[in-house]
Amino acid sequence: MTLPGSRGPRRRARRVARRRLPMRYLLPVLILVALLAMLMLRGYVHSEILADHRVRPPAPTDQVPDKILRGGPVIDARDKAAPEALSIPDRRLVLTFDDGPDPVWTPKVLDQLKQYDAHAVFFVTGTMSSRHPELVERMVREGHEIGLHTFNHPDLSYQSTARIAWELSQNQLALAGAAGIHTSLFRPPYSSFSDALDNKSWPVTQYIGSRGYITVFNNTDSEDWKRPGADAIIKRATPKGTSGSIVLMHDSGGDRSQTVAALGRFLPQMKERGYRFTNLTEALDAPSAHTKVTGPELWKGKAFVSAVAFSEHTTEVLVVGLAVIGVLVIARFGLMLILSFAHARKVRRRGFSWGPEVTRPVSVLVPAYNERECIANTVRSLTASDHPIEVIVIDDGSTDGTAGIVEGLRLPGVRVVRQPNSGKPAALNRGIRNARYDIVVMMDGDTVFEPSTVRELVQPFGDPSVGAVAGNAKVGNRDSLIGAWQHIEYVMGFNLDRRMYDLLGCMPTIPGAVGAFRREALDRVGGMSEDTLAEDTDITMAIHRDGWRVVYAERARAWTEAPETVQQLWSQRYRWSYGTMQAIWKHRGALLDRGPSGRFGRVGLPLVSLFMVLAPLLAPLIDVFLLYGLVFGPTQKTIAAWLGVLAVQAVCAAYAFRLDRERMLHLISLPLQQLLYRQLMYVVLLQSWITALTGGRLRWQKLRRTGVVEAPGVIPSPRRSDEDRRPVA
Repeated sequence: MTLPGSRGPRRRARRVARRRLPMRYLLPVLILVALLAMLMLRGYVHSEILADHRVRPPAPTDQVPDKILRGGPVIDARDKAAPEALSIPDRRLVLTFDDGPDPVWTPKVLDQLKQYDAHAVFFVTGTMSSRHPELVERMVREGHEIGLHTFNHPDLSYQSTARIAWELSQNQLALAGAAGIHTSLFRPPYSSFSDALDNKSWPVTQYIGSRGYITVFNNTDSEDWKRPGADAIIKRATPKGTSGSIVLMHDSGGDRSQTVAALGRFLPQMKERGYRFTNLTEALDAPSAHTKVTGPELWKGKAFVSAVAFSEHTTEVLVVGLAVIGVLVIARFGLMLILSFAHARKVRRRGFSWGPEVTRPVSVLVPAYNERECIANTVRSLTASDHPIEVIVIDDGSTDGTAGIVEGLRLPGVRVVRQPNSGKPAALNRGIRNARYDIVVMMDGDTVFEPSTVRELVQPFGDPSVGAVAGNAKVGNRDSLIGAWQHIEYVMGFNLDRRMYDLLGCMPTIPGAVGAFRREALDRVGGMSEDTLAEDTDITMAIHRDGWRVVYAERARAWTEAPETVQQLWSQRYRWSYGTMQAIWKHRGALLDRGPSGRFGRVGLPLVSLFMVLAPLLAPLIDVFLLYGLVFGPTQKTIAAWLGVLAVQAVCAAYAFRLDRERMLHLISLPLQQLLYRQLMYVVLLQSWITALTGGRLRWQKLRRTGVVEAPGVIPSPRRSDEDRRPVA
């Protein structure tokens, strides 16, 4: 008995469960978001995002107090009503280094200072501090003082107070994460002497002072950024007489070898003259500029620095991955071009034959499940064959009258075998048991053959070592954009690959749309297996391991109906990629086998894993860095590199179309295919990986058919109206 109202909560629970995003969808989204976040963070700390490199020209100075313009290089504007300009006492030198820390030059500068027991002030940027926190920590540990030089190094006279506050707070955040401190010292970018303050920069100095900072300019500029030579740097850094001074140098921003060389001489020379190299606050006899950070501020800083480090390392890995995929793409294309040319030359030369002509009848198996839209075209195309055949249609529990349609055609040599719905492998095994002949051709219920297809497909069996033959599957419904993209993929990606794998002796897949098997080979490996969702790949690998050759018959053309919507394409390729991974894992033992199985395991499995599983997973890095380069630069080099990759693909595609005698017109959509279609295939493959790693199960998914595909040379059947066709998504 069901209590009143009990069904409602149960239904709501089921609806909530259905609304939950499955892990195989959630993880790709999370990975994509994390990748984008890391790239954005990298762009931020490399001054590729939010960077402003404008420098304002000089402005009038009438609003700047005279005592500031005529005073010392240290401006204390914390009391807005009474700003002060402070000077350095005699025989004191405050060395200051801007724009660091730099991983190459800052350690060398620190080594020189340590050697001569000298202290300095390092005005660091947040971008460099967050990327090289260990150098900031060393500066503090060795007794040097740290000052802010903004986060992204913009000219603050162009910026709003909100942006200035952001530059300061982010710089402090990086300092907290790097060394656990905050500082009260600040030096504005593009600054020089205090007498250069004008009506645009003085308000910035006042605002900086209101936030508790002391602004530090200089009164001795070494001009080391010009790289005039060590002698010139020393001369310009030396104050007159015994005057105290703040000396401007740089430990980042380019080659600082001259600065390091000058320090090795400048430090001992000035010490001999009685100068002391001190921190700024020590020279001014003031409290330390450093404040120890604790609590949430410290952990926020450490989290930020850790995130930057993670994004840097991840980006480095991605760059390596991009290099690897570049090498793999070029290597694969090179192999395909060379080996496909060799294959075409071999099978097309005058007098070539596989062996004695095969004229004996063969059995053609057509597994069918709810194929009413296309089964008539499929069977009619077979009865037009110029090779003797028997046709066995295995109706796998169809509910749409598929078997009745075939029986109603009353075609000679066509039999229908019915069974409860058990799946495609079981249907094929049922067909094998009912086949009369020793060569078995398998095809899909949505595919049509040309009259010569069966004859061309079985000729390689004249060679007794051949156990299976792959035919040339072609997209029949290529009149839509998504169909054209699949047409390019079939001709370039599948058939060009098959020529290569044929010569290498490791054909990974006999396509379900058009393939032939020696009955003896099928019996020896136990027939079609239900262990994987890619039974065609599974059986092909099993036949290889049993010692048979698997070859490609380019003239055995079959026209198949490709998915016409993105959803259907997703379902099909998801099953293909997941099934391929299952088959590779199932036959992994071949890596350690001997004989033909070991040869396939050590040649075929690595190639299939590399080119069909790993390389496609990394291929979108090309597009990720394309997008990143277009947005953050260098734009021209990025476009040139991407066009170069596209050109290589276009050459391979054009060659593949020429080999298959296809019209080049469809290659017009190749650039768009590379931008959009490849991303879909990437997400499908990623989803397959996640399904495999999380232990998910994937079921067969029936694709909706329209029955519009017909083979050239076959008498057409009545066509469905355009209104019956489902629009392309």
